Amino acid sequence: MTKFRLTTGIVAAGLALCATSAQAQDLLFWSTQAKPVEETQRMRDDVLSGFDQPVDYQAADEGPWITRIQAETQAGSGSIALLGGLHGDFTSVEGGLVDLDTDLDSANVVPAYAELGKLGGDGQKYVPWMQATYMMAANKQALEFLPEGADLNELTYDQLIQWAGAMAEATGGPKFGLPAGPKGLKHRFFQGYLLPSYTGGVVRTFKSAEAEEAWNKLAELWQFTTPASTNYAFMQEPLLTGEVWVAFDHTARLAEAFNQKPDDFVAFPTPKGPKGRGYMPVIAGMAIPATAPDPEASAALIDYMLSPEAQIATLRATNFFPVVDVDLPDDMPPSVKAAGEVISYTSKSEDSITALLPMGLGDAGGKFNQVYVDMFERTILGGQPIRDALDDQANALDALMKETGAPCWAPDAPSDGPCPVE
Repeated sequence: MTKFRLTTGIVAAGLALCATSAQAQDLLFWSTQAKPVEETQRMRDDVLSGFDQPVDYQAADEGPWITRIQAETQAGSGSIALLGGLHGDFTSVEGGLVDLDTDLDSANVVPAYAELGKLGGDGQKYVPWMQATYMMAANKQALEFLPEGADLNELTYDQLIQWAGAMAEATGGPKFGLPAGPKGLKHRFFQGYLLPSYTGGVVRTFKSAEAEEAWNKLAELWQFTTPASTNYAFMQEPLLTGEVWVAFDHTARLAEAFNQKPDDFVAFPTPKGPKGRGYMPVIAGMAIPATAPDPEASAALIDYMLSPEAQIATLRATNFFPVVDVDLPDDMPPSVKAAGEVISYTSKSEDSITALLPMGLGDAGGKFNQVYVDMFERTILGGQPIRDALDDQANALDALMKETGAPCWAPDAPSDGPCPVE
């Protein structure tokens, strides 16, 4: 029996439009996730091949993903059967999604993640699909240079700076690295980890004295960071070559270091600041567009994707972790075991500050990220005074929030209108 049923009135028109032709077509799974070619192929071959109807998994960047959904919604008909995206992606297309009559309890979905799928309302707009986060990784050679008394699981930013300095002094050059290249996820480090750890917020607190302190700490850390970081996209590669001994990155972008040399590396949580440990869970979900050709088949596909077998297969294919309570097999890759322990520790820590991915920005998400990237480039790379750059970038951020009308998201306090830069 399918767990995920559809609110009849909302989708009746969609059922009538395409009832006769949908069965002959592959189900189009339109997603912003698993975009690397090898991951896309593994989704098709190793995950979706177990469903009882052919599925065409297609991955796209956020802009084209949103544009196509909006076009089909406006046209009143479409070919997309199922949507896959991050929490923030769905806030941009909420009006074109079906309300699901769900039984998430029986599927053992993490309750907090299920609540996120309501997008602040009463209806279930998306169903959690998979989760990931960011973490630290270290070559075991680096451990002897840890500050005295430091605990990897409770490391502070000050201790990280001391550690990076000790490694640089002992080896003759920087051994800490960040994914600060054009395709690296450095903006997530600023938004989800550094700033929440010092300010308790991301937007409201952007130009606060505490934010100035955070950027100053990053400047201290940068002097012990390898300059090649501005070229890095995935930190697994410099870890494997030994260019870098300690790094921050997305779990999926560190996986190969642990898989290729599991005895050489250790995973641990990101550092803590004065406010606590900033932590950005990456929650991906599944939703059914109101124009789906065969909504019942789409609902059945959601049901399949939440089965323990499909959740484990998805983990193997993408390094994104299950959102349901499953027992992982003993033969999981070393990267899964390493990241799983970090995710569990961080999510249960009382001092973790949950920083959600940006939402409500529509296709302006790139502009939002650029505000933080510009701050990094102007100050850490360019040497401009941090306070002057903060005030300037705060004006750009405030204008963007007003332009998009995006309300605040965690960890910032809720707002009635656009999230203010205070």
